[in-house]
Amino acid sequence: MSFTPTEFWKNFRLGTELSISGNFIYNGLYSFELMPHFYYEDEAFEFLYNISVGLERLQKICIVLLEHKDDTNQEEFEESLISHNLDDLNTRIENHKKINIGKTHKKLISLLTKFYKSSRYEMYQMQSVFKPNQSKVQLIKFLEESLDIEISVDMLGCTSNDERIKRFIGKTVGKFCKEYYQIVKDECNRLRIFTYEIPYESKAFKIFMSEKYDFSEEKIVQKEILKYLIQAELPKNFKEYLKTHPPLELDFYNTNYYLNHLFSFHKEYSIKGEIEELYTDFDNIKERLEHLKFIANPDVNFEFDEEEE
Repeated sequence: MSFTPTEFWKNFRLGTELSISGNFIYNGLYSFELMPHFYYEDEAFEFLYNISVGLERLQKICIVLLEHKDDTNQEEFEESLISHNLDDLNTRIENHKKINIGKTHKKLISLLTKFYKSSRYEMYQMQSVFKPNQSKVQLIKFLEESLDIEISVDMLGCTSNDERIKRFIGKTVGKFCKEYYQIVKDECNRLRIFTYEIPYESKAFKIFMSEKYDFSEEKIVQKEILKYLIQAELPKNFKEYLKTHPPLELDFYNTNYYLNHLFSFHKEYSIKGEIEELYTDFDNIKERLEHLKFIANPDVNFEFDEEEE
């Protein structure tokens, strides 16, 4: 089957762009999931950057599918897409399709526009030393006004990034994902193309197909697997393999602190330090590391011999 350049562009190039957009949005939501509080400026930046880039790219997919025609001046059209103003891009989409969003969603789009146009560059400017980091300030203001709460960034009493705040962010960002992705699907049906298709095992699938904008389900799965492994009768060969090397005597922290590390290892370094200290007691650390390679390796099946029996 042959495609014209326009058909190939809209079918495949924009299809890849849709996955990229979903990846950025996923990464932004996951970075927010890992934020314990709102003290650190770089964490606010990471969230805002990923979400703004992800939504902007999604908006531009909608615009291409809505506006581009065979007789469109390609050079002028492509130049019109060189914009980081999410407010303007949203308005451009709304000139063709009604988007069901409220005041809170418009505040978020304005926040992302301001961030992407100016706040993301503020730390390259000398004058930034004379005022609080605007990325963090603007994010906190948005959350406080939307949820009617006060957020403290006092290091001795930071407001926790609790489940209510995470659900709110997921729901608000997710609304744009739903509205824009529906436009993509509608336009694909009209144009008889398949830009909307998403690989199943991808970050973008969670965002656009599953419509899941927090990580509560993943946490449940992790905990169920952990509970099974702790309480169930493990395969004989696996237990025998584990016994070939004794466990480290981790005892500096409490049990739940260690378990929490399994779910948020990106943010936790204190346990890594404890393990590194314990590793200094080994005469042959390579042997220990070689032993660990086979644990959680999907290519190694410790139950194989038992099944044969």
